[in-house]
Amino acid sequence: MTQLAQNIQGSIVALVTPMLEDGNVDWKGLEKLVEWHIQEGTNAIVAVGTSGESSTLTMQEHAKVIQEVIRIANKRIPIIAGTGANSTHEAIKLTKEAHAFGADAVLSVVPYYNKPSQEGLYQHFKAIAASADIPVILYNVPSRTIADLSNDTVLRLADIDNIIGIKDATGDVPRGQDLIERLQGKIAVYSGDDDTAAELILVGAQGNISVTANIAPKTVSQICQYALSGDAENTRKLAQNVANLNNILFCESNPIPVKWALCEMGMICSGIRLPLTPLAEQYHADVRDALKSAKLI
Repeated sequence: MTQLAQNIQGSIVALVTPMLEDGNVDWKGLEKLVEWHIQEGTNAIVAVGTSGESSTLTMQEHAKVIQEVIRIANKRIPIIAGTGANSTHEAIKLTKEAHAFGADAVLSVVPYYNKPSQEGLYQHFKAIAASADIPVILYNVPSRTIADLSNDTVLRLADIDNIIGIKDATGDVPRGQDLIERLQGKIAVYSGDDDTAAELILVGAQGNISVTANIAPKTVSQICQYALSGDAENTRKLAQNVANLNNILFCESNPIPVKWALCEMGMICSGIRLPLTPLAEQYHADVRDALKSAKLI
């Protein structure tokens, strides 16, 4: 495993992109969030991933958010740029821009909608890795992409020098453990599922690329530290405190609930971009109760 992969561990927030009520990016709000995460102990930030509404930002906005997060963090913690796309050409363009801006690594999602074969996935990520001298973290989230990056294909990709890790958002701990064991430390595995992240770290994952960390950064960071140290008892005890929160944040499509929760906490404005819409009123009480139970409001 590379030194950078060893340094990118623990709680890695999949940062939301704050927006004003009119749907424009809230640049002051973005700075507020990045500073808060650094103060609260978040170990690294993913800028413009799924939670950052990557699919509805323009290419120009996408690049600017990455650039701004890098500028604000100013090398205090690693910044991973979300540069995935279902167009290999577009993913390469974003990856090159992230490299030029000074991102520490990029997160590249399995292409969605066009349903490539395993060979297509291999060639897609191989081309991205060859396009820029920057560490690449693969991102497998079949619930969103339909295509599923198999463990066998990950093992092939692990032989490419600048592919340093994978975000496994399947929520399947036995599958993740199998991948960790087969990789033998060649690249890092990160959980991408808050509900099962603690268990995956306890069997060898390097950290959690987390939605819940958007609203509970200190708690998620502590869970990760306990798990990385092998303290299963305290890991599970603390994880239980946010279990309800993990579930309620997916009562509607991410990032709808987490952005509503952050607004309720006074951290961001209420803006979200179509086709996503604000959290349905029927869920307000449940999300608010979960925030109160976790002592976040």
